[in-house]
Amino acid sequence: MNSDSITHRLAAILAADVAGYSRLMNEDEAATVSAWQNLRSDIIKPSTAEHSGRIVKHTGDGFLAEFQTVSDAVRCAVAMQFKMAEFNGDLADSRRLNFRMGINFGEIVVDEDDIHGDGVNVAARLEGLASEPGICVTSQVFEQVRKKVDCAFEDMGEHQVKNIAEPIHVYRIQCSEPAPYLETNRDPAEPGSPQATMEKPSIAVLPFDNMSADPEQEFFADGLTEDILTQLSRFDELFVISRNSTFTYKGKSVKAKDVARELGVRYVVEGSVRKAGDRVRVTVQLIDGTDDRHVWADKYDRDLEDIFTIQDEITAAITATLPGRIEADSHDRARRKPTDNMQAYECVLAGKILHHRSNREDNKEALRYLERAIELDPGYVHARAWRTCVMGQAWTYGWITGDFDAAITEETAKLEQTLAIDENDTDTHRILAAISIMRLNFDQALAHQDKALSLNPNYDLVVVQQGELLTWLGRPEEGIDWIRKAMKLNPFHPKRFWSHLGRAYFVARRYEDAIEAFKRIDAPDETHHAFLAACYSYLDDSSEAAKHTREALNISPGFNISAHMAMQYYRETGDQEHHRDGLGKAGFIET
Repeated sequence: MNSDSITHRLAAILAADVAGYSRLMNEDEAATVSAWQNLRSDIIKPSTAEHSGRIVKHTGDGFLAEFQTVSDAVRCAVAMQFKMAEFNGDLADSRRLNFRMGINFGEIVVDEDDIHGDGVNVAARLEGLASEPGICVTSQVFEQVRKKVDCAFEDMGEHQVKNIAEPIHVYRIQCSEPAPYLETNRDPAEPGSPQATMEKPSIAVLPFDNMSADPEQEFFADGLTEDILTQLSRFDELFVISRNSTFTYKGKSVKAKDVARELGVRYVVEGSVRKAGDRVRVTVQLIDGTDDRHVWADKYDRDLEDIFTIQDEITAAITATLPGRIEADSHDRARRKPTDNMQAYECVLAGKILHHRSNREDNKEALRYLERAIELDPGYVHARAWRTCVMGQAWTYGWITGDFDAAITEETAKLEQTLAIDENDTDTHRILAAISIMRLNFDQALAHQDKALSLNPNYDLVVVQQGELLTWLGRPEEGIDWIRKAMKLNPFHPKRFWSHLGRAYFVARRYEDAIEAFKRIDAPDETHHAFLAACYSYLDDSSEAAKHTREALNISPGFNISAHMAMQYYRETGDQEHHRDGLGKAGFIET
């Protein structure tokens, strides 16, 4: 390999082979070779050229192609599958040539006319995961094309494949009928056109870079990013990608256009923060990701005490430049200053960042920061809400022990007292709604949940909780829609969202969908296995039901129906009995 001829670049790669080719050759070699030659000349070559691709090489029973864009690769693959269906015509199933295809977007190594590297290897592994006929793509491909082509995608979850270190998140395109999949070759809608105005303007806020000399101030940049993101989320007219998704880009050198494509948004906000003593400098810019065009940029050099005014001005400037010049009501635009104590504010920022790391030591440290914030400013509502949230995380993971009911009663009383100070903190209402659900006080839960949604309709934790609440109320189909919306708001959502979705499907008596959701959880616990066992029992699959019952009991030997049902908060008696009966059918004991 001549090193002078080697280059690296990003490309969309399509790998394909004919399923069962060896069997076909063994049964009728001459007919198979002839059919394969016709296939290459009549379908593969012209389809690839039509979609601005090039055939890199044929591989005996398949081929490898490179495309300029991911959309071209997907459209070409779909077109080939339909042409293959016509090509096979009335042939017997045993004589059909069916493609399995894999599409990836990644870095390739180019050596003269050949290509190598992980970008190629992943496409080849995806091909092996595809059914026949079928197409599998990576999550990167899915995010880039889901709004550009009229294809139906099925989420297959993560797969560990040979010689690739990290698991690959895979989506499947099935091509049984032409109508749902064929692209109409429409151009993207221009701003202001009817098509463009049908959807909310979508925006992602990237983590602001910490330009301070002190690396300990990293939390300040992260916290400022979160606060700006939260303020933008208050506007119902905006579709705002959640923090969990955008923070996956933290510390990475990325292009706004690539981020917009991967997250399926039009606008990207990026910026930097430099804090020195009592001064802070914030630079921020809004980029139209569709054409990598700077829409607006500004710089703020202020005293630290003006940080909340800076946030408000950034938010107002961004919303004023979006298509349609978004109009928000005066309440949502109200510039509330959470605290006058900047040390308390910094403690809350640090506590929230530590909480997001989800481990015992950081949780303990987060609680210390938040308690210090409350000590510095007893009326700081947001600090009190996040203190309860951090405590809830510790209880959930078993990092603290004691009288849970007493602790929750005490925290509830504190949070309710803070509402007299500020009734407009989203997290306070979110947490009080969750506590009210646990106490089966559904009217109170609805009141707090409605308030949280009105304050921050794009907050994925609030949206997914709406789905949970509706499920507990006996309205699982509505709950499913809300949980799916939360997953869309946060494409990199926590795995526990699948648990919420699985429960909603179970309550809706959609057992196969529930099984699919629960199986997306990488490390299922005893509760997940119990739900799976109940689902299989209702499907009269006693073997699978028994398997998951054993798994639940292996994890928690004392697992029983009574203890489990004590943690299920159904309002409707029929839903309670349905759940209890399913566990009984699966072989669990009552106590």
